[in-house]
Amino acid sequence: MLSTSLDRLRLVGLLEGLSFLILMFIAMPLKYLAGQPLAVRYVGMAHGILFLLYLLALVPVVLDNRWSWKTAALGLLASLLPGGPFVFDARVLKPLSEANKTKG
Repeated sequence: MLSTSLDRLRLVGLLEGLSFLILMFIAMPLKYLAGQPLAVRYVGMAHGILFLLYLLALVPVVLDNRWSWKTAALGLLASLLPGGPFVFDARVLKPLSEANKTKG
């Protein structure tokens, strides 16, 4: 399943997107509404690591597919927006993955 850089990016994007949503909609309310700051500490650390892994996974995909700067920037922007990795996956990565599978 994770044999290509594109597959790895899609998986890390899913995990990074989920961690961002958990951070924003579960951990942050727990911190500010329930006085539980540890939720943000642990989920935030996990999200930070996944964010860095997403950026590292994006680089080989950009280079292998010879993306334009615009497409690469959209991949970066997706990682900064809640739900962005899911939209980027659906609109860019999934069609690219399907096209690659039909070639090979």
